[in-house]
Amino acid sequence: MTAIVENPTRAPHRTHSRWTALVVLCAGTLMTVLDGNIVTVAMPAIQNDLGFSGTGLAWVVNAYLIPFGGLLLLVGRLGDLVGRKRMFAAGLAAFTAASVLCGVATSQGVLIAARALQGVGGAMTSAVVLGMLVALFPEPREQARAIAVFSAVGAAGGALGTFLGGALTQALNWHWIFLINLPIGVVALWAAVRVLAAEDGEGLGRGADYPGAALVTGALMLTVYVIVGSGDRDLTATLLLAALALTLFIAFTLRQGRAARPLLRLRLFGSRLLSGANAVQILMIATMYGFQFLGALYVQRVLGFGELLTGTAFLPAPVAIGVLMLGLSARTIGRFGAYRVLLAGLVLIAAGMALLSRAPADGSYLVDFLPVLLLLATGFAAAMPALTGLAMSGAREEDAGLASGLFNTTQVVGGSLGLAVLSVVAASRTEGLLAGGAEMVSATAEGYQLAFRVGAGVAGVAVGVAAVVLRPGGRVRVRG
Repeated sequence: MTAIVENPTRAPHRTHSRWTALVVLCAGTLMTVLDGNIVTVAMPAIQNDLGFSGTGLAWVVNAYLIPFGGLLLLVGRLGDLVGRKRMFAAGLAAFTAASVLCGVATSQGVLIAARALQGVGGAMTSAVVLGMLVALFPEPREQARAIAVFSAVGAAGGALGTFLGGALTQALNWHWIFLINLPIGVVALWAAVRVLAAEDGEGLGRGADYPGAALVTGALMLTVYVIVGSGDRDLTATLLLAALALTLFIAFTLRQGRAARPLLRLRLFGSRLLSGANAVQILMIATMYGFQFLGALYVQRVLGFGELLTGTAFLPAPVAIGVLMLGLSARTIGRFGAYRVLLAGLVLIAAGMALLSRAPADGSYLVDFLPVLLLLATGFAAAMPALTGLAMSGAREEDAGLASGLFNTTQVVGGSLGLAVLSVVAASRTEGLLAGGAEMVSATAEGYQLAFRVGAGVAGVAVGVAAVVLRPGGRVRVRG
């Protein structure tokens, strides 16, 4: 077992320990989530200071995403073998050390290498955290509350990262967006060692399928690389790389069907809840991550906000998400069921993106952006805990670490896909209008409008998939 799982009615003194452990898990997650967003607003400052080209600057993000997305399945399985607490603590240590290296970097190479190490540490921490959470809270009602807290931290941390990135860059310099992780990481690591219950895992003797691990890690890294770098290559190269990634995935699948100790037990995909929830998550996160990135650009390039003001403009989102997830999410799921709550949240996200696609070049933050921001925050606050609960309820205890790694993997793939597709749509539309003689702000706004319409369509597909695949059937009850 990963941590304390005694019945709280029999051991009330343990209840406090479990919720304290949840705080530690949330602190580690917050640090990695913040880092995924805090760098966005600081990118122009990093470019000016270190002399990155436009293409090279993208690798400040890509160098993190590729190892993070590629290693999640492997380290999730290794966490089951060596112990999830050990993997979580080692990830915190690696991520914190890499953050310091990022913060003191004075050259492009050092920064990119340190960002890759951050991705490794982030994968080690993130891959096992959901497995630890469901082991801590096996009772459905308490688990729904714990997932709501965890999801609130993750969701709010994304928007909070945008604010902190602007504030730290403008008040100090970009180095501090990474150095801020040092005190957080040290405290989180100390707390993890003291608070999280020790466990041995299954033991490395049980083995992980290392050839399979090499295949899937290569396939995932190549997939993320294809997605995030699609705008920098011609179509032929992109298709060839995508075909290679698909070949590696097929080879991995065939390997898992024959391996004595497979890395990814194919029976996981026999769970309608787990497979369906991961498919829905790819679509939902693609929409939300695309909004977060392009929404920040809309506020800066169309509304004319500066770095700090842009970060401040997004602050209502984490406040709304935190209030809704912590105050209403678990009770709402308990009353109406995770399926209905998920559908309602996805519908709100689709509606919010559709409304945002009408945001004009002469728009107003209070009229055209803030109401949509709150609508999207409400939808995400409803959908994410419900989706997480559905996904993890479809996994056995011995597969919890792997299921957690899979769920986090689809987040990375969805985020990378949404960012790449919506960015290309917006840029292509803007460039076409500029070539026709349109004014810059107007062309930029229309590019974002088209991207947001595509995002609304993606969210609509998520609604359809969830409605069909995740519908409770027969006597199966949705845990929540």
